[in-house]
Amino acid sequence: MTDASSALALSGIRKEFAGVQAVRDLDLAVAPGTLVSLLGPSGCGKTTTLRMVAGFETPDAGRIEIGGQDMTRLPPNKRGLGMVFQNYSLFPHRTVAENVAFGLRMAKASKAQQETEVRRMLDMVHLAGREDMFPAQLSGGQQQRVALARALVVNPRVLLLDEPLGALDKALRESMQFEIREMQQRLGITTLLVTHDQEEAMSMSDSIAVMQGGRILQLGAPDEIYDRPETDFVATFLGTSNLFAGDVTPDGQAIQAEAGVIALPRPAAPGSRATLSVRPERIVLGGAADSLPVRMEGRVIAASFRGSYAAFRIALEGSSAEITAYRQADAATGAGGLAIGDRLALGWPAEAGVIVTAGAE
Repeated sequence: MTDASSALALSGIRKEFAGVQAVRDLDLAVAPGTLVSLLGPSGCGKTTTLRMVAGFETPDAGRIEIGGQDMTRLPPNKRGLGMVFQNYSLFPHRTVAENVAFGLRMAKASKAQQETEVRRMLDMVHLAGREDMFPAQLSGGQQQRVALARALVVNPRVLLLDEPLGALDKALRESMQFEIREMQQRLGITTLLVTHDQEEAMSMSDSIAVMQGGRILQLGAPDEIYDRPETDFVATFLGTSNLFAGDVTPDGQAIQAEAGVIALPRPAAPGSRATLSVRPERIVLGGAADSLPVRMEGRVIAASFRGSYAAFRIALEGSSAEITAYRQADAATGAGGLAIGDRLALGWPAEAGVIVTAGAE
């Protein structure tokens, strides 16, 4: 899938380790100035893909192009890339300024140019005045900024981020997500991010490539992937989803699932097997569900207060099925106004469901 308009293009990439296919016939085109995330569980092939782009691994088949040039067999230092690792990989015996200047020094830049560019980058990452400090004297977030400055100071053609925020606590990780995204957009630098964190991918990306088994199952904008997953794996990996499987009714308008007859968002082939995905936040709880085309009865068996919303696990009446539903948190109760053991009606509009492919590898 070579695309002349792509800053980074992977075509038919395959990689095998000890007889196990880590990456299978992978195609990906990254448009200039965009940030694309490779998202998936451990072992899905995302890190191997990034390492092949970086030049640390060589694909068994396929082609890697950067700016329209074939880079498949070139060593890492010939690819014009910047890279930020999860553990930062800073030189502990070098100062902040020396760490940032490392790539420029390797490129034989003059001392004056090194000083100018290092000062510019440290201003950009809000570390001016810390030039003479050592990594051990910095916080985790500051070390991450040094690593980012070191990657960007050489003006890379593509920036690679390998789980860059995994070592940070939640509050700092969220703050750095905004900072990195703002900087990436301001500089207009093409970026490939590897992460297993769904929220990180959603908040930072122009596009997300959800991977499983060495393949990209779905590629699209965050809202597209979330609202219209194509497979049950994508539906459950990117956020939480309730899945209902059953045979399509003779009129093609619903499925007969364990939980009952459930209306479909669009007609399906009568008698075929279909799987429906419904997000927890689309489920209506209480009396407001009475007028909806999908309506059930259930009992709250678990409740969890999560700050801005409350999550409930509900056992459905007349079956062994359970679903997860969210409700905006009620400040008076701290748990969405429901307690364990409460019985209630629940439902959703037919268009809240998405028909997905089941069992995709």
